Amino acid sequence: MAKTMRAVIKSSKERGITVTEAPVPTIKNDDEVLIKVHKRAICGTDLHIYQWNAWSQNRIKTPVILGHEFYGEIVEAGRNVHTYKVGDLVTAEMHVVCNQCAMCRTGKAHLCEHVVILGVDGPGAFADYVVVPALNLWKVKPGIPEEYFAIYDPFGNAVHTVFEGDIPTKSVLITGAGPIGAMAAGIAKAAGASKVFVSEINDYRREMAGKMGADVLINPAKENLVEKVMDLTGGEGVDNILEMSGAQPALKDGLKVIKKAGNLVLLGIYNNDVTLDFNEAIIFKGITIKGINGRKMFDTWYRMDGLLQTGKIDLAPVITHHFPMEEIEKGLLLMEEGKAGKVILS
Repeated sequence: MAKTMRAVIKSSKERGITVTEAPVPTIKNDDEVLIKVHKRAICGTDLHIYQWNAWSQNRIKTPVILGHEFYGEIVEAGRNVHTYKVGDLVTAEMHVVCNQCAMCRTGKAHLCEHVVILGVDGPGAFADYVVVPALNLWKVKPGIPEEYFAIYDPFGNAVHTVFEGDIPTKSVLITGAGPIGAMAAGIAKAAGASKVFVSEINDYRREMAGKMGADVLINPAKENLVEKVMDLTGGEGVDNILEMSGAQPALKDGLKVIKKAGNLVLLGIYNNDVTLDFNEAIIFKGITIKGINGRKMFDTWYRMDGLLQTGKIDLAPVITHHFPMEEIEKGLLLMEEGKAGKVILS
């Protein structure tokens, strides 16, 4: 095995990334595996780190190898690893949890108090090799296109969000149709939603949501979202709002069209404090609000496999570009311009 590898590193505290050579990582304990990465995908988090926004400045300790969406092949396994073997194709939950805090010990490890995210807080998968704890691995299943496993992380965000709503036979409004919002449209249809509305100002993303199965596409910059949804629902509104945008206007419009006793599920991240009329928008309507962080370990992962194995959902429409890893900046710039879905790096 070579001693060095390709790697994408956040090396300086400013906009940009560095594609360079780095030492191949080694297993440090008997519960880890070394994976040769086959494909990796760019996340919105990677874009934020590239841009060096306020969140990145407060979170990222440079230098760090980026990337937390991938799949690959195990090339070395620690002696305590028995469930997996060399040659297995795997992806991984890159949130490494402590298994000791109250959240971990009560079945809520996705909310671990001491989580370390590989590719954010530690070395990630934008490299030829990555080391991951065996407990975090997930086997690539036959019958599912392998590159889909490179986007299991965001797919899991979408699955987690959709299944926290009350979806079968009910109506859904998804606000924000980046790749996760677009996937959520397909998941909601597969889960039996009666009608899926999608609100998105970006033409490229709105079209992507349509390809994923959304019934009604709305551009809130050109159409009155509230009027259109209420008109198409006979004045009743929708049962579920899946807020993916992190935009206050989208949240406020969603709360105007949600039915009494409806479900508001929040995945979007807001840059500033949100101001709402809680009395009218939430309390008097009896709204149930759920916040989403990551994926349930590993309930969400079983659901992901199950959805894809049924054949009721196809992720191909959200995978829009492929580049060699050395050309990652092309993908980042397309994402920044809103002209890409998921970008796969080889």
